[in-house]
Amino acid sequence: MRRLAVCAVVSFAVAAPAHASSLSQPALYGLRASNGSTPFAGDTPLLTTVSPNGDGFRDRALITFRLRRVATVTMDVTQTLKAPHVVYTLRATLGPGVHQFTWSPAPNLEPRTYLVRFAAVDRGGRRVTYGAPDAFVDRYRPGVVVRVQGIDAGFTKPNALPGEDVRLHIATDEPSLTLRLFRSGTEHVATTVPDVMNGVEVDGGPLLLDWTRWRSAPHTITYRVPDLPSGLYFVQLTGPDGRVGYAPLVVRPVVLGETSRVLVVLPTNTWQAYNFQDVNGDGYGDTWYAGGPNETVDLGRAYLDRGVPPHFDHYDLPVLHWLYWTGKKVEFISDSDFDQIATGDELARAYDLIVFEGHEEYVLPHEYDVIQRYRDLGGNLMFLSANNFFWRIAKRGQVLERLDEWRQAGRPEAALIGTQYRANDDGQRQGLFVVGDTAQAPWFWDGTGLTTGSTFGQYIGGYGIEIDSTTAQSPPGTIVLAQIPNLYGAGLTAQMTYYETSAGAKVFAAGALDFGGSAATWPAKRLLTNLWTHLSVP
Repeated sequence: MRRLAVCAVVSFAVAAPAHASSLSQPALYGLRASNGSTPFAGDTPLLTTVSPNGDGFRDRALITFRLRRVATVTMDVTQTLKAPHVVYTLRATLGPGVHQFTWSPAPNLEPRTYLVRFAAVDRGGRRVTYGAPDAFVDRYRPGVVVRVQGIDAGFTKPNALPGEDVRLHIATDEPSLTLRLFRSGTEHVATTVPDVMNGVEVDGGPLLLDWTRWRSAPHTITYRVPDLPSGLYFVQLTGPDGRVGYAPLVVRPVVLGETSRVLVVLPTNTWQAYNFQDVNGDGYGDTWYAGGPNETVDLGRAYLDRGVPPHFDHYDLPVLHWLYWTGKKVEFISDSDFDQIATGDELARAYDLIVFEGHEEYVLPHEYDVIQRYRDLGGNLMFLSANNFFWRIAKRGQVLERLDEWRQAGRPEAALIGTQYRANDDGQRQGLFVVGDTAQAPWFWDGTGLTTGSTFGQYIGGYGIEIDSTTAQSPPGTIVLAQIPNLYGAGLTAQMTYYETSAGAKVFAAGALDFGGSAATWPAKRLLTNLWTHLSVP
């Protein structure tokens, strides 16, 4: 638990005899929050913004409330995902009157919103609570929300062309910012924490921004993307107090297939679906994974974790490292770039292989159509994660809406991928793949030393989190290369698969969510090399 400095300023008044009508009313009422300084744009009586960097400006949250009668008041400062996680508790028995608690977060506290929940129990045992215990916030008395602000930055769309003017939205009370641009994946640096991005800086030097005019309100700047090769890039913004924020951007090729016959798709829809950034200030992330009221996600939000996409260091970055460190030539697009691709015919003319390197869970009908047509024309596909092409979504502007499962819409993903989502346990159990009959695809196992019945995955503690299995809709001739038998119970088996079509398409699916994340370990890196050789050759 991070250390939080908290002090309480309490006034105690002698309780007067309570009338029966007042006893029926909540003992605690009138919650209000402020930062003791200038409010940030969007602050309300129940939402205040602080930036605990020790400069005396918005360093602390002041929370006031009233008591009708003597009560024991408990304040829980919580960090929320699907439910509150208490990071600090303060409790005091107080008399009638106005009281104030002061919360001074530690300077290294994660920038995000914190839901401050209150409970008051009077001497008669009557209890009142404020602050939702889950994301169905409309069902409960609202609590106080404190936004701990860092440098919250994000491009208003996830993709761009070289030379394009893009919009970068920034919210911070830093007086100035230093902006630098990096390419992700080419760096020979291991990144093992979720809120840091490393990369190789793009030539051009830092850009200095005077931010004094926008210390109390968000502001959007126009940024011209340099003439860059296709790839994943990020802007790094640094303030004079050392705070850092990141904003990733996928730069797509000007002409598809101009520099490589291999395309890598970055799962920007899934990144935003799992982004628990709380824009509306209710204390819970604006994602359907936070609860039922959230039916949409916005592709233009800054990411939590200082702007780093969710799970990027575990699932995506190892594949990028493998590609760059082994000298592979590829082009990159985001999910949003499928809007600009007319048909699968266009992809088939440009690429021999399309790699879905990460968790491609949320797919628009047009993307599904394009990829299926590409496969039907003989295009090769590589899925390095699990639970792909699972949700059918709609898109309005930069907002995604989740509709239903593709299999419920009559298009089971196993018919395209070879396998489809079966189960998950949030990573509580990991298992070893058991190699199937190597004679079915000897090229896949070449150079690994693995034989029929061998196991792999020991070096990373096993595979799992979410798993896929074959179904009756899997294409004829689908081979189970390896499997993790009964990982989550009888019949809940992860299956790694491969199939070919009469049109010449070759399709591989990893069957476990974290397979791509093991790209730098043995034997995964050899298996990827074998796949690359077999699938990237037309």
